[in-house]
Amino acid sequence: MKQKLVLLLSLFIFTLFTNTVVLAQSNFANQKVDELSDAQIKQLMQRAESLGYSDAQLEQMAAAQGMKAEEIAKLRTRVEKIRQGGTAASSVKSSNTGNSSGSAVRTDRQYVGGGDSTSITQPTKQELIDKAFDDLKPKIFGSELFKNTNITFEPNLRMATPAGYVIGPDDQLLIDITGDNEANYDLKVSPDGSIRIEYVGLVKVGGLSIEEARSKIRSLMSGTYPALRSGRTKLAINLGNIRGIKVVLNGQVTKPGTYTLSSLSSVFNALYAAGGPNQNGSYRKIQVVRSNKVVATVDFYDLIINGMQRGNIRLQDQDVINVPVYENRVELVGEVKNPAIFETLKGESFQDVLDFAGGFSNIAYQSAVKVFQNTSRERKITDIFAADFGTYIPKNGDKFFVEPILDRFENRVEISGAVFRPGYFELEKGMTLKQLIQKADGLKEDAFMNRGYISRLNPDNTLGLEPFDVAAIMNGTQPDILLKREDRITISSIFDLRDEYKVTVQGEVRQPDQFRYAENMSIEDAIQMAGGFKEGASPNRIEISRRVGNSNVQSVAASTADVFTINIDKNLKLLSDTTFILQPFDIVSVRSAEGYVVQKQVKIEGEVLFPGTYTIKNKNERISDLIRRAGGLTAMAYTDGASLRRPGVDTTTFKNDKAAASNNDEALKERKKEEQARIINLKRVTQSGADTSNFSRQAQIITSDMVGIDLTKILKYAGKRNDLLLEDGDVIKIPKQLQTVRVSGEVLNPNNIVFRKGKGFKGYVNGAGGFTANALKARAYVKYANGSVEGARSFLFFNNYPKVRPGAEILVPKRAERERLTPAAWIGIGTGLASLGAIIVSLLR
Repeated sequence: MKQKLVLLLSLFIFTLFTNTVVLAQSNFANQKVDELSDAQIKQLMQRAESLGYSDAQLEQMAAAQGMKAEEIAKLRTRVEKIRQGGTAASSVKSSNTGNSSGSAVRTDRQYVGGGDSTSITQPTKQELIDKAFDDLKPKIFGSELFKNTNITFEPNLRMATPAGYVIGPDDQLLIDITGDNEANYDLKVSPDGSIRIEYVGLVKVGGLSIEEARSKIRSLMSGTYPALRSGRTKLAINLGNIRGIKVVLNGQVTKPGTYTLSSLSSVFNALYAAGGPNQNGSYRKIQVVRSNKVVATVDFYDLIINGMQRGNIRLQDQDVINVPVYENRVELVGEVKNPAIFETLKGESFQDVLDFAGGFSNIAYQSAVKVFQNTSRERKITDIFAADFGTYIPKNGDKFFVEPILDRFENRVEISGAVFRPGYFELEKGMTLKQLIQKADGLKEDAFMNRGYISRLNPDNTLGLEPFDVAAIMNGTQPDILLKREDRITISSIFDLRDEYKVTVQGEVRQPDQFRYAENMSIEDAIQMAGGFKEGASPNRIEISRRVGNSNVQSVAASTADVFTINIDKNLKLLSDTTFILQPFDIVSVRSAEGYVVQKQVKIEGEVLFPGTYTIKNKNERISDLIRRAGGLTAMAYTDGASLRRPGVDTTTFKNDKAAASNNDEALKERKKEEQARIINLKRVTQSGADTSNFSRQAQIITSDMVGIDLTKILKYAGKRNDLLLEDGDVIKIPKQLQTVRVSGEVLNPNNIVFRKGKGFKGYVNGAGGFTANALKARAYVKYANGSVEGARSFLFFNNYPKVRPGAEILVPKRAERERLTPAAWIGIGTGLASLGAIIVSLLR
């Protein structure tokens, strides 16, 4: 924040340094921050964020100008207030407008007097600085007319020759005779102002207007063309090539000198060619001097404000345009439509200046205007009230400030809550609380009548609350309250002051959910809202649990809920004698009908005669019973590899049995799922230094829905312990005779190896290249085709590996990496051993 203030302060001083004409102040020691409007401060803040100058350069400029410390402090305070108020621009993209290393700026200048143009494609750094700060300078009203390069004041050379045009040397006259006689002449006016006409001779036309020359020529040519007298022949005179005239522009013009212009040029054309008045030039008393006499006085304000061109006469050769120094200038800033520096004439009032600026803006404080005035010794501030706008005569150097209106309302009140038309209302004189409620179309039916409150501003602008009884105010039993400006009245709804009343319906209904409570809601109404009974629902023994409001907290057996059990009509018919009315927050539980059982299905796949999906007929149906229903095993069945997957009820398990393609897709997805689980499980056991935060995730990963069964024993001892009862969703797979063993993990070449009877665990590991150096042999395990797993057992230094069967998979985990001991660790171990030795020696003594 401090760096931004330093940059802004330095930028402010540098900006004032570039502005040498604001009320003739050139010394920054005299600059007053109080005279700057908020708009000017905001402009400085925006420019400070967008320019790329270093703090050191700007601080040097500030020190060179010598601004007073108290003014610097005032500027810092103004900036902080604007930022806290949020009125200043908070983000301005950097444009690097002051960086000379950026893109080249092209400036075209045309000197009319010389007739050539110079293009500057490499502007200096100072020119870039002037351009960057130009928009921060207080503008002189009317100066923008001469800065806009997109407009010109060139005379229109394609119009008819004005009747008052004065003919001079080098003009080209076009004389046309039409009617009974036809002739035309193209004649150039000689330096002595004469032309030679055939059959007429020399005619002196220099100094005559077009109209005068036409009369003279018609009179002289009437002897040659008699029809000119009767009007049967017409004579017309126009200009061909227009001569140039020399005009002198002197005084306070931007580019004084002698200019060659068209003889049709006016005062405005000449001023535009010279760049207009300079910073000290007058816009209101521009003089046209001809033959040492002032023939016209031009007021540019007539053109800018009213569009009038009074005094904009046509120039003649050797005319002099004199721009005198202004006499009175004042500045008008703040909330006006066109803030600028204005020039005033004798007798003009502040109201005229305000009209020059286009009047007040829509948020201006119009009752009074502040003005900083210059006295013979110092400055003073004065208030001009609205009644004096037309009588106050501005003085040279006056600076007028038009402030914005206060961001507050003098007659506003607000009402919110349980009224029909909440919002802001006009505070009429003597308005009371009851009148405001009536103005808001009255209270809603759900209004909380016991209490409302008024948020009211105290005399020190702090907030206070004044409660009132809504019902008493409305029926007149409590004195009405007189309202004040900015009062905020709040009348709550009864629904805002309590939990939303709900009723819960759960169990055997079609759409169990919470429903909004309504008075006189019966249990039948609630069940109907929940979509009615399911097929297996029982209308008997419906349980309603209700909150307890007066439980004995001192009793161990205190009641925690009131439970009611009722029977209703299955068709939800109205039975007025048995209607049970619910209360808020009741929970309705609908049970299943006694003896109602949904079909349960299992699936058998692989080497049976009739694989597919079967419905469980009896609660005590077992695996052997299902195999008999499936026609028994085929000749290729491998009973040791049979597996049982018990994932629980899955409604999608048996939906895709209609087509073989669907079966194939399911089988492919199942194989992918098993492979992914195997890989993840292998990674789990091969990881070292696992984070304990991952244990819950790993437990979920390794959780398997496979049940290791021994189908050989099940078929041999049907109905015994190994013959499990079937459950809904069970999937039994009986594979073909398996012929390979898979070896994976920390072996040199993981692959599938052909099963050979009698071949042991290490034989298969050797067939895969043997253990790697990182293999953890003691933790190797075998996963059998039926889903069961058996790990290696260690005794002393020997490992007893499990037996390998067809279709099994051998998994060898990775040994945890050991951290190498650092020198500090070795020193610690040595110190510990030395201490231990010292203790042993002391004990042996």
